[in-house]
Amino acid sequence: MGLTSHTSPNSKVCLDSSTVRLKELGYKQELKRDLSVFSNFAFSFSVVSVITGITTLYNTGLNYGGPVSMVYGWFVACGFTIFVGLAMAEICSAYPTSGGLYYWSAKLAGSKWAPFASWITGWFNIVGQWAVTTSIDFSLAQLFQVIILLSTGGANGGGYQASKYVVIAMHGGILFLHAILNSLPISVLSFFGQLAAVWNLVAVLGITIIIPCVATERASAKFVFTHFNSDNGEGIHNKFYIFVIGLLMSQYTLSGYDASAHMTEETKNADKNGPKGIISAIGISTIFGWLYIVGVTFAVTNIPYLLSTDNDAGGYAIAQIFYSVFKNRYGSGVGGIVCLGAVSIAIFFCGMSSMTSNSRMAYAFSRDGAMPLSSVWHKVNKQEVPINAVWLSACISFCMALTYLGSQVAFQAMVSIATIGLYIAYALPTFFRVTLARKSFIPGPFNLGRYSILVGWTAVCWVAIISVLFSLPVAYPITNKTLNYTPVAVGGLLILVISSWIFSARHWFKGPKTNVDE
Repeated sequence: MGLTSHTSPNSKVCLDSSTVRLKELGYKQELKRDLSVFSNFAFSFSVVSVITGITTLYNTGLNYGGPVSMVYGWFVACGFTIFVGLAMAEICSAYPTSGGLYYWSAKLAGSKWAPFASWITGWFNIVGQWAVTTSIDFSLAQLFQVIILLSTGGANGGGYQASKYVVIAMHGGILFLHAILNSLPISVLSFFGQLAAVWNLVAVLGITIIIPCVATERASAKFVFTHFNSDNGEGIHNKFYIFVIGLLMSQYTLSGYDASAHMTEETKNADKNGPKGIISAIGISTIFGWLYIVGVTFAVTNIPYLLSTDNDAGGYAIAQIFYSVFKNRYGSGVGGIVCLGAVSIAIFFCGMSSMTSNSRMAYAFSRDGAMPLSSVWHKVNKQEVPINAVWLSACISFCMALTYLGSQVAFQAMVSIATIGLYIAYALPTFFRVTLARKSFIPGPFNLGRYSILVGWTAVCWVAIISVLFSLPVAYPITNKTLNYTPVAVGGLLILVISSWIFSARHWFKGPKTNVDE
């Protein structure tokens, strides 16, 4: 049963149940609470954006296991991700604040461990979110580069191949547009969020139907559902090893649904609608993501050619699939380029929603004094938008992408944090919930009842497993070019966060602090 609405004793204004709950948790209502349950869901669904993650890492799926890895690996990743989402949703219902994960950790770890738990969770969460925005917008810049390449003749027809500096410039322009959109009032942003959700659904269904129907040559059902590609040229021959590496495509896609938690201070009845946003984003993404994978894979007839840098798309598998399908049918690949345009719009909306989420996280984290110059990032403008946090997120995401100019390896290490770093932040409050707060946790309107502990431990174990799996070498022999830098990146972040705690933050950071007037 949910909380009922309350009325302020000094006025006749009816307060949303979550506004009252927010005050009980120690915070003033500073952001405009204007989002419906659909709007809250839309932000998470847009950040998850199956069309973004699958398109970006389809090469990885094809290379490591191919159809079997993608078609069945998707359900493996989604199945366990639902456990992670359920555990998070239960905690979100009890603590509907923009701080989300780090606030949850502080409340669940107990007074003794609250500051440290909050510190480590918060920094893994916010850096992971910045890395997600970086990877999304950079993948869009790369897709733009491929669209331009194909539009000007392709790699084999003298098409224009943008330099890495041009790609970085496009990435900066995309971030700039996202920052402008996120500077608008939440009512306007809510409209774009809902449009993004609808666009993602329509684009997935449209491409899923169009691509296999237009294709002159289609893969058989046997190929789509039983073919396992072990010929990856990476020196790995164990099929189980190949399969688990192929899971990265699915797990990378299924991240960012914590956006619903970070938008709770702007959501009506957030103690119920926030959890609904998390669960529905994962559930609907599961269905539409699988349809997209199957639909596109029915157009796969030559895996080595799709992965070859000598094809027209320069090795961008999905772009080559779309282009070839239309070119073989109509003699022109324009239709494929249009489909890529539809995908790019979905990715653009994904980046926009990602920035919305991490700007709210930065706003909340600085509200509790955890960030340098916290008083600056915590400010909201007349439209009740954390404007400084928005532009901070854009600037940091751009700086993260600059590592690409130094080396591809450095950039991949940075982006590794987007998956593993973020999931570690997801698991920490759940871990505290099933250990330190096992008996003291008071659930909100949405709760798992007697299954809470089982779901929580399953979620924690899954995050531990993927943290190991995605740190394994992805090619042999191991060299400086083939080394998987994920453990280096995530381990480096862990060292920085703990070091800053030991040498500085433990002396002044006391965890979330209230700002309600006495």
